[in-house]
Amino acid sequence: MITTQFLKEDPLVHVVDRFCEGSIIVDRDVNILWISNKYRKLLELPEDSQAEGRPVEEIIPNSMMRQVVESGQPILLDMLRIRGTWMVVTRIPIRDDQDRVAGGIGFVFYKELDYLKPFVEKFARLRGQPTTAERQLADMRQAKYSFSDFKGRSDATRQLLKRARQAAELDTTVLLLGETGTGKEVLAHAVHQASLRSERPFVCVNMAAIPENLLEAEFFGVAPGAYTGADRKGRVGKIELANEGTLFLDEVGDLPLGLQSKLLRVLQEQEFEPLGSNNIIRVNVRVIAATSRDLKSMVDEGHFRADLYYRLNVLPIEVPPLRDRLEDIKLLADNMLDTFSHATGLPLRHLDESAVNLLRNYSWPGNVRELQNTLERAFIFSDENELTPADFPQLRKAVGTRQSSKPAHPVEPLSKTLERAEREALLNALKSCGNNRSQAARMLGVSRATLYEKLQRHDLI
Repeated sequence: MITTQFLKEDPLVHVVDRFCEGSIIVDRDVNILWISNKYRKLLELPEDSQAEGRPVEEIIPNSMMRQVVESGQPILLDMLRIRGTWMVVTRIPIRDDQDRVAGGIGFVFYKELDYLKPFVEKFARLRGQPTTAERQLADMRQAKYSFSDFKGRSDATRQLLKRARQAAELDTTVLLLGETGTGKEVLAHAVHQASLRSERPFVCVNMAAIPENLLEAEFFGVAPGAYTGADRKGRVGKIELANEGTLFLDEVGDLPLGLQSKLLRVLQEQEFEPLGSNNIIRVNVRVIAATSRDLKSMVDEGHFRADLYYRLNVLPIEVPPLRDRLEDIKLLADNMLDTFSHATGLPLRHLDESAVNLLRNYSWPGNVRELQNTLERAFIFSDENELTPADFPQLRKAVGTRQSSKPAHPVEPLSKTLERAEREALLNALKSCGNNRSQAARMLGVSRATLYEKLQRHDLI
């Protein structure tokens, strides 16, 4: 365990604080134990803000410290974007005398970048620097959200954000799966924002919002005079606008079969032909797709091409519904009420404990979007600064009806059932092996590192 005494006496801390532009130490739960004054200034933290004891992602939304602590593997050279500036960082796990991960330490190098200059210049040449026009286009099509905008502290949310941050580090196709209103678009923006393409365009196409007869022109563009009434100058399509950046395909399950083969070619060959043109345009586009539909069932029914499905399903990310992360209700509600107050100029309102319990007892079929709508209505019509169950009459009626018809044996979320079963399996294995963890890992069919990770997650260490 990392202690305050360790922070005061270990010479490494003083060396890091002296020569680096920022340093941070976290415990095995990835909560901040110590952060240098230099790092505070770099992050523009108010002097009276309390960073110690908080999850590292609350202070540094794009941090990969959690991955380092949970995997036990260092990230010796990486880039982290802080306040619009890319910086070189190093992250190293800290181990105790029993070789268990007890936390992690991260360094930020900012001004000492001269030794990296040849590497950076070579990378820039390979990637290609954007022209002034491209910069202006990218500025108009920047991502609106980052990981800090996806609120939540539940285990489901933490696992989701961990996987999404990993996806941001990889330049590959991502498929976001989840019900309507769960925040898939916010997550797509955040993945782009945290990627190396963040300075390039983020272009969104909503399949459900564009008439089918216009989709091809919207996607691939139109050559000059391609058909009667077409613009003489032609029209640039969304794929070309997203060149060097990210193309977000929202509700990709609504894409007509006729266009699916053309999209597949873009994904495989990174090239396409505008409508009415014989010229091939080559692009470098990363695709993030999202859908609330069951694409696998659509493939089985012949409504979605199997080859396109497998091409999109490279890195799938399940976005859990709100009913599976009810622990986040209070945090989400407080943030929304604060936003409403700033937008309307009305006094800040808050929920009393009974109102919070009411919100947590509702199933939220419309997910976060429905929660926002419900809270905004209560915020506007309430005459008091404290919102009570009386401000949510429709919710009270729905919860009352559901509770009166509740089965004798309540059903808990599947994630909770699996979590409890995993904990029991770990305890049984340790008990039968006399607490010999190597033997327990072999019995469970997992590596020793995976066993330690699971033991830490269930607070069994």
